[in-house]
Amino acid sequence: YQDFSSTEPAPRDGCTALQEGRREGRGLKALWLEGGKVELRDVPIPEPGAGESLIRVLTAGICNTDLEMMRGYRPFSGVLGHEFVGRVQQGPPELEGRRVVGEINDVCGSCVECTSGRKNHCSNRTVLGILNRNGVFAEYVTLPSENLYAVRDRISNEEAVFTEPLAAALEVQEQVAVLPDDRVLVVGAGKLGQLVARSLALPGAQVTVLDRNPEKLALLKPMGVRGLTTIEEMGRATFDLAVECTGNPSGFEIALHALRPRGTLVLKSTYRGNLTHDASRIVVNEITLIGSRCGPFDKALALLADREVTVTDLISARYPLEAGLDALEEARKKGALKVVIAP
Repeated sequence: YQDFSSTEPAPRDGCTALQEGRREGRGLKALWLEGGKVELRDVPIPEPGAGESLIRVLTAGICNTDLEMMRGYRPFSGVLGHEFVGRVQQGPPELEGRRVVGEINDVCGSCVECTSGRKNHCSNRTVLGILNRNGVFAEYVTLPSENLYAVRDRISNEEAVFTEPLAAALEVQEQVAVLPDDRVLVVGAGKLGQLVARSLALPGAQVTVLDRNPEKLALLKPMGVRGLTTIEEMGRATFDLAVECTGNPSGFEIALHALRPRGTLVLKSTYRGNLTHDASRIVVNEITLIGSRCGPFDKALALLADREVTVTDLISARYPLEAGLDALEEARKKGALKVVIAP
């Protein structure tokens, strides 16, 4: 648990309803994925295990990974969703009543990966809404208390729900030293590409984003990010760093061909199928290829609190949990950005 709050805990709203629901044996609504199909169903009220907190979900965000899970990216049965902000209803005294966000990996702490400082790659991990752990498209969720970060009052729910994807965007700079005046190309101006571009612009890098959608590119213009809609506009391969955020093989090829010799290519997207590429070009041009996943929640929360990265302009639709199936359909539409669900 890390405290990024600055005030006393808020009243424990929702506790009475939760207690009544448990006494009456009522279930709670959730978006349940099974066999590639999602349905709104009643689920039991979750019971936190040892070291866990029970969290009332306030706002959840739909991620491309959720959509890929529906398409069979990996086998999973359970409640979808991993981006959220909620309020702790049951947990350690220092957490109860506080708004929190949470890291999505529940790790064992004792395997080789954990003891070597690579906890996000724990051999025995469960992953919120992705691997053997119910997610946040529900009224309540449980997570280890050590995964939670309290949220400052100045951060709204709709800002806080971006903590996990913003942290993932910031992971690029944890892995690669981005210097002022570095020439950076981001391929894709979708939800993640937007956050990657905005965070990479902070150290003064010359950020260019390639996307066919001029409306998405227009959102980046106030941040000093250059937008391109065609490959021809890129010119010759001169970029120091390219970040692929589309999850499409064509995006990978564009990013690879945009790099100068000894440039760095960071992959921020998961690929549902096999990816084929020109390995000879990687060898001859001595390209550094980096996979990138989860990132630092503390730094993401600090940027949100200080308004150094704006995010709410990326919300394209809002739905209640009862209309969660409609929310997922909206998120699948071409051109959609962040769709949020508020139980």
